[in-house]
Amino acid sequence: MSRPQDELAEEGEEVFKNLTEVKKSQIVMPCHANHRQELSVGQLLKWMDSTACLSAERHAGCPCVTASVDDIHFEHTIGVGQVVNIKAKVNRAFNTSMEVGIVVNCEDLFSDSHWRVCQAFATFVTQRTTGGKVQLRPLVPHTQAEKVEYSLAAERRRMRLVHADIMKDLLTNRAFQQVEVQETEKVVPAERTQVESVELVLPPHANHQVNTFGGQIMAWMENVATIAASRLCNAHPTLQSIDMFHFRGPSQVGDRLVLKAIVNNAFKNSMEVGVCAEAYQGEEPLRHINSAFMTFEVCDRDGKPCTLPKIQPEPLEGRRRYQEAIARKKIRLDRKYIISCKQTEVPLSVPWDLSNQVYLSYNNVSALKMLAARNNWLLNSAKNKVSLYTLEQKQVLSFKIEFEADVQAERAFMVLSDLSKRVEWDPNYERCELIRRVDDDDFLYRVVTPSICRGGVSSSLSANQGGMVQDFILLASRRSPCDSGDPYVIALRSVTLPTHPPTEGYNRGEVLCAGFSIMEVSKTVSKISYFNQASPEVLPYISTDIAGLSSSFYGTFCTCSTFLQDNRDNPTRKDQPPYSTLNSTLL
Repeated sequence: MSRPQDELAEEGEEVFKNLTEVKKSQIVMPCHANHRQELSVGQLLKWMDSTACLSAERHAGCPCVTASVDDIHFEHTIGVGQVVNIKAKVNRAFNTSMEVGIVVNCEDLFSDSHWRVCQAFATFVTQRTTGGKVQLRPLVPHTQAEKVEYSLAAERRRMRLVHADIMKDLLTNRAFQQVEVQETEKVVPAERTQVESVELVLPPHANHQVNTFGGQIMAWMENVATIAASRLCNAHPTLQSIDMFHFRGPSQVGDRLVLKAIVNNAFKNSMEVGVCAEAYQGEEPLRHINSAFMTFEVCDRDGKPCTLPKIQPEPLEGRRRYQEAIARKKIRLDRKYIISCKQTEVPLSVPWDLSNQVYLSYNNVSALKMLAARNNWLLNSAKNKVSLYTLEQKQVLSFKIEFEADVQAERAFMVLSDLSKRVEWDPNYERCELIRRVDDDDFLYRVVTPSICRGGVSSSLSANQGGMVQDFILLASRRSPCDSGDPYVIALRSVTLPTHPPTEGYNRGEVLCAGFSIMEVSKTVSKISYFNQASPEVLPYISTDIAGLSSSFYGTFCTCSTFLQDNRDNPTRKDQPPYSTLNSTLL
């Protein structure tokens, strides 16, 4: 997932002790390591789960169990003698579940160096001793980083709820249904990689409620997955990532845990291993506890990935797993390069399709929320309660325009989301073409803006000087508040569509992050903030205002405020897509 903690920590905000924060430091001993004298990932998963569980229970005040864990990407290995530092804290509490953020760092005691190993987000649910769930009290974020994580936790929860649907939709794609196994000289039958192992759950494997630790189950699953991967490549593989997974049911002391693993597919330099954990006691039928998909690599002595042999899937179920592994690889890459990267590392105009739509939407909204959460905005100018702020960070200039309007926050959100009305208050806004309504919250638009010369002069002057009008292909994502205190959000970012390539006569512009955040001041007043991380195509629209040579932003947003007040009681026109998101003249 995204890493706002790193970026926000650089601003030197006031140190605040989070009451749910739990830290664990453990020196890696030979008993914790594998044959390469590196910490076993299974052991690391156990430490991560127990630390996160203590954090969850500290907030809930009662026993908690692991419900799910998001994707985990292991960036580095940890050697014997080095120290593992794990920090876990609750990011947000919902009704009966909570998200716990986990950060793992490694410390070398001799060189005094530190490095990031992985980051994870786990969901925990409460559990009464008499059965049932506990209604959790809300978590109040204090620091800037906590407020960002609190806000993004709602977006991550949204993704978890639709993860299974994304997979189903992707598998209906004919490209994945018609995949054929390539015949090569070196093909390994999938059945050769099969592993089955049984573990007896003993008291040391369980928590104080006699439920098996989720981390212990994950460690056992990692063990059989590593064996399956080794059988394919006849070498010692390295676990690179674990896909998002959910615990389907509990396991208790006395259970026999049956663990099965098989290589589903092998790509050029990586392989996917599917693992299933089932439990039983006595003669009862098997209970499905968990399924997970792990990605392994094999590296040579220089640390470079080795080419892996192809896999020959078994008929029927084996072929289904083979095809699903290809679809999961697509999802895995989308999640890694759209979500896991820092915002500045995400390329502009990422290709859009239905399979990565959820992740692009997450990135779109989370980027705007992170930008809005910055606390070092500088007031550039103000006129009649319309204020222009700027922020320079890592050679990126961002600006914020803020004002209050006598209109309900929800109504302001609805009006600003109605793109058909934009031309009525923005003199620089030419037109917008709705390309596709993806769902109720996301839209694709082609936006056309007037030509602007580098000095900031627009319209006929720049046209006479040979300037071209600009167009933008934008993904617009809107969000209503998840809880009281959350803002309404309308976020914008550039994407590419094969159906809408750059056209002659138009300069194709790029938008990294832009949009509106609307907060409720009172039942009749809302505070509206417009944000933009200025790209070269956007900067000319605002450069003269930032330089103090004009105040065109004031006139535009005064008109916007008046327009909102004039439309505060008018219903949204039925012939327009409800909540259709917009682009600004500033994009």
